[in-house]
Amino acid sequence: MHFNLRPKNTRGSFANDWLHAKHSFSFGDYFDPAHNGFRSLIVMNNDIIAPLGGFATHPHQNAEIFTYILSGSLKHEDSMGNKSTIKTGDFQYMSAGKGVSHSELNPSSTNSTELYQIWLKPNTLGGEPIYADYQLTAEDNPIEPRLLFSGSGRNESTTIRSNAEIYYGSSKIHSQSCLSPIMDHPYVWIQILTGTVKIAGHRLTTGDGLSITNHDRILSLNCSANSSFLAFMLT
Repeated sequence: MHFNLRPKNTRGSFANDWLHAKHSFSFGDYFDPAHNGFRSLIVMNNDIIAPLGGFATHPHQNAEIFTYILSGSLKHEDSMGNKSTIKTGDFQYMSAGKGVSHSELNPSSTNSTELYQIWLKPNTLGGEPIYADYQLTAEDNPIEPRLLFSGSGRNESTTIRSNAEIYYGSSKIHSQSCLSPIMDHPYVWIQILTGTVKIAGHRLTTGDGLSITNHDRILSLNCSANSSFLAFMLT
């Protein structure tokens, strides 16, 4: 296996009066040929949105878009007629398909919202857009990472239009978990949301990312208390 660490302090950045963003991959005006996506994973943005700030209505097509709320809340409206507010610990999934317009706003007048916005390439172009949100429960916080989204929909995961599997792991206490290999998904990206996770001699802290090529054996993840991460199994 080959490991490549993406430390949080090497990410690209963007700031204006309502948004402070960190980009693990090339995005917008930030371009880094050495970090221009990883396999089908093309966007990994860590955004902080000021009170009442946000993204006004804008279009997307042919992208699998995920949002995870680290703190605060986010008000969503789209051209499909969906209206929702997702809060700390919630996920949002939108398959843009042949085209969709949406807005994402911080509804609070006092508190900032911190989130991750993540894009995957779809495995097929076009199709009707799809929207879903997912509220994590106590059952979603086992020691072993939980499969939330997948191209196959296996193990009661939400089916997406991408040849990928997305896992969420968290621990309130110091613990050890495992990430098993999947034969047809030998590429892995791990993004640390909170805390510290040690993997194969690498110590990752909040905001760090780690790519793994040729994932062919069980990996041990040594997690600190109050840690959480996302793991993307890719083709």
